[in-house]
Amino acid sequence: MNKDKKIIVIGSGFGGIAAALRMRAKGYQVILLEKHPDLGGRARVFKKDGFTYDGGPTVITAPYLFEELFFLFGKKISDYVKIVPLDLWYRFVFEDKTSFDYSGDDKKMEIEIQKFSKNDVSGYKKLVNFTQKIFDKGFTELSTKPFNNIKFMLKQIPSLLKLKSYQSVYKLVSSYISNEKLKRVFSMHPLLVGGNPFTTTSIYTLILYLEKKWGIHYSIGGTGSIVNALEKLMKEEGIKIIKNADVTEMLSSGNKVEGVQINNKENIYGNYIICNSDPPNVYKNLIKTKKKYGFLFNQKIKRMNYSMGLFVYYFGSRKKFKKVAHHTIYFGKSYENHLNKIFNKKILSDDISYYLHRPTATDLSMAPKDQDAFYVLVPVPNNLSGINWSNEGERFKELVLTKMDQTVLPGIKESVVSDFYLTPDYFEKELSTLHGSGFSIQPKFTQSAYFRFHNKSEIFDNLYFVGAGTHPGAGMPGVLSSAKVLDELIK
Repeated sequence: MNKDKKIIVIGSGFGGIAAALRMRAKGYQVILLEKHPDLGGRARVFKKDGFTYDGGPTVITAPYLFEELFFLFGKKISDYVKIVPLDLWYRFVFEDKTSFDYSGDDKKMEIEIQKFSKNDVSGYKKLVNFTQKIFDKGFTELSTKPFNNIKFMLKQIPSLLKLKSYQSVYKLVSSYISNEKLKRVFSMHPLLVGGNPFTTTSIYTLILYLEKKWGIHYSIGGTGSIVNALEKLMKEEGIKIIKNADVTEMLSSGNKVEGVQINNKENIYGNYIICNSDPPNVYKNLIKTKKKYGFLFNQKIKRMNYSMGLFVYYFGSRKKFKKVAHHTIYFGKSYENHLNKIFNKKILSDDISYYLHRPTATDLSMAPKDQDAFYVLVPVPNNLSGINWSNEGERFKELVLTKMDQTVLPGIKESVVSDFYLTPDYFEKELSTLHGSGFSIQPKFTQSAYFRFHNKSEIFDNLYFVGAGTHPGAGMPGVLSSAKVLDELIK
């Protein structure tokens, strides 16, 4: 039915790849455009000096969303990539060197909680039960539904209010948990999708239950092995992939986008355009006709609060740090004040918190023999801060390295044999995110669902969005679910 209709997908992050496959399964001709020489978007892979580094996404939850993409074509993901569950999900480390091992084992979790506060064991159980209710509504029921209609949004308000969506994640967690360190542990999840726990709607506590339901996984060979598996699947199913194709303009006429221009010279036309790119960047920089968006939509673009930026330091060590977990989250001295500096004041603080990824804890193939591969991700202000990373980058790298040497990785400064880093400038220039934000717009209540940029463009009839900036939001389950929304919109 759709074999003569062409869909152009811009961007090969997981949202774009999933959209391309889902549209191909419907019978459309699909062209996938990627500005880089490799696929993946934020999930790109970097190789240096024998080390393999995942670009960004490393915490795999809800793996069934990947499995579905292969099942669409009667295939099994296990024939393409090996995804394994982790027993220890995260190790949280505090400045006083105390630690909390976070897992899906209820008995172990009870023991870990008791280390800090015996009274919070029952509160944690109640919190899990409540987040299940939020999960059932926010993820199971609504994550794949389009929020293009205000009436549909209004219908959800009563149940969302019942689930205390007006509260922040931190406030909801605090109503069940009394110990300050445990509050940090159970409220940190918004940071995984670009939000401040003190301002992110409590709907995002559903991530806590989502992890509990499906666990946390790792793909052997890194997250990049999933990208490679999906690329193979796309080629098998006849999706045309064009790399080094930088979309420099969307060609619009009236209420339609007729096609795109790549590399400032070649035009490609299609019936539908699906954009796996930051919506505000698309509307501000890629649509160059004089189409008037209207006052309210222009205000929407202006009023949006964008996620924090990311400083990502990749490094390989000549020795192995066998006691370091696959995923470690380190909390600095302050929590609320530190996050306020990042999100609101746009100040770069020396009191850092960080996420440390050590894939070689699970997968020896990521580094040369008897060596370790790492990256450390540090939340920093986005580029609205005015920080000059050309001047600041090396100083901040040394600060991060020193902090790790003093905390989780003693001796690392003398052990680094290969390294490089990315700043918010990379996200702005290479990934085309407005202001160099790491996760597009923040997941506040007033920037979620209907109030987010819509999956079907508010301006153009045949323009659609997937990825972090549209519903349901950032993170692998979010961007993969955004492609499922399109199943409802493009028949």
